[in-house]
This record gives sequence, structure tokens and C-alpha cells, in this order.
Amino acid sequence: MVGMDVDQNGDLLLIIDVQNDFCPGGALAVADGDAVVPVINALSDRFAHRVLTQDWHPAGHSSFASSHPGGQPFGSVTMPYGPQTLWPDHCVQGTPGADFHAGLAATGAELVIRKGFRAPIDSYSAFFENDQTTPTGLGGYLRERGFTRLFLTGLATDFCVAFSALDARKLGFDVVLVEDACRAIDLDGSLAAARDRMAAAGVAFAASADI
Repeated sequence: MVGMDVDQNGDLLLIIDVQNDFCPGGALAVADGDAVVPVINALSDRFAHRVLTQDWHPAGHSSFASSHPGGQPFGSVTMPYGPQTLWPDHCVQGTPGADFHAGLAATGAELVIRKGFRAPIDSYSAFFENDQTTPTGLGGYLRERGFTRLFLTGLATDFCVAFSALDARKLGFDVVLVEDACRAIDLDGSLAAARDRMAAAGVAFAASADI
């Protein structure tokens, strides 16, 4: 996909969870996660409209392995809304780990949407909690602003980025995943599985140089 023109009225750059805890040295570090920062910064200059998401958990969140006796990070439990991967404590509200990466050019964003702040339920997607019914409000915001196509970047490709892409498609948005502006956890083949689901849902894939 080469030479995608950005519509400065209808297109939006969605920057997902580029936070310290997801970057090298963080509590839930994505390998090479900080490599997305210069790519996203360069992309930001090409878009008039940008939105950031921020993982924002209270201490003792139900998705933390430490909240479950005998729970281990990257294990799984069954929650009322279905299976839930357990994570190390991460992106706790008000901690340095929850801050955006210091190198991220975040000041031009028009909205920061926080997710995962409800203790009983996790939230991968920028649009819905993990019960797939509780909205974050982002979909309504984007529709009211008149955006129709979203370019997704950030961390991690196979979890928060993929869930956001799939939900955006369900809500009727065109979606482009900028692959070199994302990095994955790749837990037991989760990257390939997520990529297949996104392709089946009609998500387009591009490199930042294409845009």
C-alpha cells in the first residue's frame, strides 16, 4: 500500500498506550516498545488530529496477578465477562509507569482517553471494556467530530492495538494499522492470531513510509 493521502478533516491518528510501563525497563515491557516513539512522532506531523489512550489502573486492579492468590503473570483466570490474562502490576494511576514515554510528542493531542480505571474489569480496547459492552465514549466522540478513518499506532499490537482496531471496525470506521509504529507482546502466537483477526475484519496494513 503506497502513497496513502491523509484527509486532514476525516482522518485521525490514534496513539495507543505509549507509556513507560510498556517500554523497556517498565513493569510490562514490550520488546523494542520505545522504538515506536520516533515513528509516531514523525507520523504526528502528517495529521491535523491526534488522540492518545492511556492505561490507567487503580492499585489492586482485578487484571493484576497480585490480586489473585497463587496467580502468576501471563496466566489466566475466568472473570464474569470471560477469560482474563493476568498481568504484572502496571500503569497504576499516578505512578511514573503510567506516564507517557518522555520522548512522545503528546502535546498536540486533542483528547487523552483513559481506560482500565474500573477495578473489576480490564480494558484493552480504546472503545470498549473487555466485557465488549461498556463503552469508553471514544466512538461517540470520533463520530461527532466527523472522523471516518483511523490510523492506529502504539502498544501492544496483539492486545490493545488489535482490540481497538477490531472494535473500530465494528463501529463502522475505516482502520489502517501502521505496522512499524506498533510493537507486540506476542504471547504464545498472539501476534499472528491478532493479525489474522484484523485482516478478516477489513483492517488495512501500512508502513509509516506509505502515509
